[in-house]
Amino acid sequence: MSETEELREFAVNLQQDVIARADAAEEGALRTTAFTELMVQHLIDASEIDDGTVCDFEGRGMRCSGWYLSEDSDRLDLFLSVPRLDGLASTVPKAEIETAFKRLSAFLAKALDGLHKGMEEALDRYDMCRSIYDARTELSHVRLFVITDGVATVDRIDNENIEGVEVSSQLWDLRRLFRAVSSGANREPIRIEFARLGGEPPRCIVASPPDSGYRCLLTMFPGSALVEMYRLYGPRLLERNVRSFLQLRGKVNQGIRKTIIEEPQMFLAFNNGLSITASGLTLEDHGDGTATLLSAEDFQIVNGGQTTGSIFRAWRKDKINADLLQVPIKITEILSDGDVDEIAPRISQSANNQNKVNMADFSSNHPFHRRMEELSRSIWAPPAAGMQRQSRWFYERARGQYHDALAQNRTEGERRAWERIHPRNQLVTKTDLAKYEHTWSQLPHIVSRGGQKCYLDFMDVLEKRGTFEPDETWFKRSIARAILFRQAEKIVSRQKFGGYRANIVTYSLAWLSHHTAKRVDLDAIWGSQKLSDPLAAFIETLSHHAHGHITNPPGGQNVTEWAKKEACWDRFREHSLAIPADIEAELISREKAQHSPSAHVFEDQTSADEATQVERVAEVPAQTWFDLAAWAKDTQTLQPWQRSLSFSLGKLASSGRRPTRKQAMHGEKIFEEARSLGFRG
Repeated sequence: MSETEELREFAVNLQQDVIARADAAEEGALRTTAFTELMVQHLIDASEIDDGTVCDFEGRGMRCSGWYLSEDSDRLDLFLSVPRLDGLASTVPKAEIETAFKRLSAFLAKALDGLHKGMEEALDRYDMCRSIYDARTELSHVRLFVITDGVATVDRIDNENIEGVEVSSQLWDLRRLFRAVSSGANREPIRIEFARLGGEPPRCIVASPPDSGYRCLLTMFPGSALVEMYRLYGPRLLERNVRSFLQLRGKVNQGIRKTIIEEPQMFLAFNNGLSITASGLTLEDHGDGTATLLSAEDFQIVNGGQTTGSIFRAWRKDKINADLLQVPIKITEILSDGDVDEIAPRISQSANNQNKVNMADFSSNHPFHRRMEELSRSIWAPPAAGMQRQSRWFYERARGQYHDALAQNRTEGERRAWERIHPRNQLVTKTDLAKYEHTWSQLPHIVSRGGQKCYLDFMDVLEKRGTFEPDETWFKRSIARAILFRQAEKIVSRQKFGGYRANIVTYSLAWLSHHTAKRVDLDAIWGSQKLSDPLAAFIETLSHHAHGHITNPPGGQNVTEWAKKEACWDRFREHSLAIPADIEAELISREKAQHSPSAHVFEDQTSADEATQVERVAEVPAQTWFDLAAWAKDTQTLQPWQRSLSFSLGKLASSGRRPTRKQAMHGEKIFEEARSLGFRG
């Protein structure tokens, strides 16, 4: 198949994905919004961006489709979609692309100048514009992304400077998207040409252990070289070291900072330096065991994220002279017979002398994802109401699996038949699953931090829980949670809140999970493939309470940032709202909820610290819990659910049974709170 034919097939798939996404969102949902959501996900999958929020704004001479601001307010990404959705891979005129960049650039300039001041505060566009304005003194780099499903003819777009901030332009057209999706790579690799960093290329000591699959270079970089690398590539330099990737933002190591500012000449002596992996090094060999490093492909810092980030921030915020810093460097070149995804994590772990979580642990090859894939290919979902045909929910553990499987069907008739069994609106990705599970695990503030952070946190939790293999019951209930979340999205969309749908949905369902003690009948949702009318109506009611809470942050905080804080969830969790009788009638018993027939329940797997907590709570006598429940009722000092849980813990203790991890966690907090309020049992 020629590239032109492949592009057309890719364009058709994009078109159908957008249509399915728009139809699933709400009646008459804008396909432009669905297109932006899908494109942002493609850019995340390509590791081009960390995350992104869809937010449509259009004004005189300006337009924007979405945004992402790094946690330290240092880097801003803005997106503008130019969808064609004709499935033809047609050409986009150069003038249209140039106009798009001008409108996005004009929006940036106005936002930096205070565009939000004339907007209604409850709208998500206000939040976007205010966040950009608030970050104006912190920003060092802005990237403008124009995204289209047409084929562009623009060769070069010059960088510009707006309000003293460097602004670069990124065009992602159909061809570039297709190459990113079909390449099999997780990201576009970083190429470093050292002469372009300023100063002389570094001279290195070179060692090549026989039959090792790698060679090592030892050298020193001036701090200014690291500053320039981070200015150009940001957190992408750290993608193979997830812990550094997560921890870098906003968390400057104060010890490193003190040395950088007060004793830069001692940095080389005090700092352990950076461990880097690369491939395709270009060297000028001097014949004496040393070589000058000219360039490197697939350049990644696998240890030293704190050092890199601290130097960059000290240069930007404290105006230090980065040339005064000398940083020790070890570069490991993975040769053609070496496995970078296997070697790089081990380098990271060894360099830190601790059990580091790394990208390999979070990859699509993790046993959890493989088992979910197997289950999704064999389990039939019951037919929806009024239908006779059964279908399957397709779990996509690796990017592009759905389209690859669809392409295995050669004729149009075969493809249509396959899609009837595996409808696009029943596709669940890894990041989707993490969002659904963390919501039901009552972590809406984590979900609100975006798809990538939520996914990484989910996998981190999974690793801490120990070995867990989903079984058929767990799979069906995970899909029930997916149905719950997706139908809640439709319900919230119909309310026309004007933004923050993702936050409202996760907070509403987390409240439901908490106040029903997870007793929503997931088996019934799986069986009917939909929500009951009373449950749907109650979620609608809940959504208005969640919207009111999220959009009224204390002290005039930014709404988006407020939703990411645990304090936001802590307050909403205690929000009082009566659960209707028809919902209570649908809930399963506490006994059934606590003793699921599923062979493995993810939430009940415990870490060592949690096991110790379970032991402490289990040692509290049954009568103490009964006394606490009675005292709380008499004094009206605890929430009803806390009194109920206290009584349940008493029943467990009296029958010699142990509490679950979640029960122990809440039980210990209840006991401490009761003590502080005067309970003396």
